[in-house]
Amino acid sequence: MTSKLEQLKQFTTVVADTGDLDAITRLKPVDATTNPSLLLKAAAIPGYADLLKQVKSDAKGNIDLACDKFAVAVGAGILKVIPGRISTEVDARLSFDEPALLKKAQQLIALYEAAGIQRDRVLIKLASTWEGIRAAEKLEKQGIQTNLTLLFSFAQAQACADAGVFLISPFVGRIYDWYKKSTGKEYVGAEDPGVQSVTRIYDYYKTNGYDTVVMGASFRNIGQIEQLAGCDRLTISPELLQQLSDDQGELPRILKPGNTGEAKQHLSESQFRWAMNEDAMGTEKLAEGIRQFARDQEKLENLMADKA
Repeated sequence: MTSKLEQLKQFTTVVADTGDLDAITRLKPVDATTNPSLLLKAAAIPGYADLLKQVKSDAKGNIDLACDKFAVAVGAGILKVIPGRISTEVDARLSFDEPALLKKAQQLIALYEAAGIQRDRVLIKLASTWEGIRAAEKLEKQGIQTNLTLLFSFAQAQACADAGVFLISPFVGRIYDWYKKSTGKEYVGAEDPGVQSVTRIYDYYKTNGYDTVVMGASFRNIGQIEQLAGCDRLTISPELLQQLSDDQGELPRILKPGNTGEAKQHLSESQFRWAMNEDAMGTEKLAEGIRQFARDQEKLENLMADKA
């Protein structure tokens, strides 16, 4: 029997949720994702010390540019050992400013292209705010493909699909965390609210012929991953990838096209905002996620300043 990781790769594209180059080389995912929190962890790895000094020197005191250069340099290094794409995140503090999101995304792509990496190997990550979704819609038309992250609600998924974004990242584990804290209940298997959310989105997309890729993210245990086997993509931490690699049990496919999803609904801005208002979990986790990424971005900036 092959490992659960190898079985999963038969029907789901496996993505590494890390900036750790050694882990990516060992576990051989197709794609990889980073975010400010993961870049902050990567910056603490001794192997990145020289890179930190170099980007700081190249940026000539521009801390914002140094952070962008570090993100792109980490992404470029990862692209040398994976066959697919790297997702690189826009500063979360811009999440409600559509023009600023567009400008930052274009800057990141320009840095990648200056490093000899074509834009078809990069996904720009944006928070799934109304402004983020609108920016993504424009970027897609410019040939810059996007990964809409911090996605917790069905309304976010509906709006992203209508905007024609390339990929969404619903956060399974954080949805689970909210319901566990709210109800005091331990959820397992198919009753897990995070699993149910991604299943609902997957079925809705396949039923209505959307091309947007569903990539489950933020897992707490391999049980959640097993329940979403068959999802288009899953982005998984090195620790959980290793658990899957070590497990020789059978892994059946759960998600597959053909299941009946809900009828297509196009949301106006007011309908989107009302749906988010009615979804306490989605509203709270989106705001919390933006704050968390913003704080980690600030810590990364402070680190860059300290390297002066």
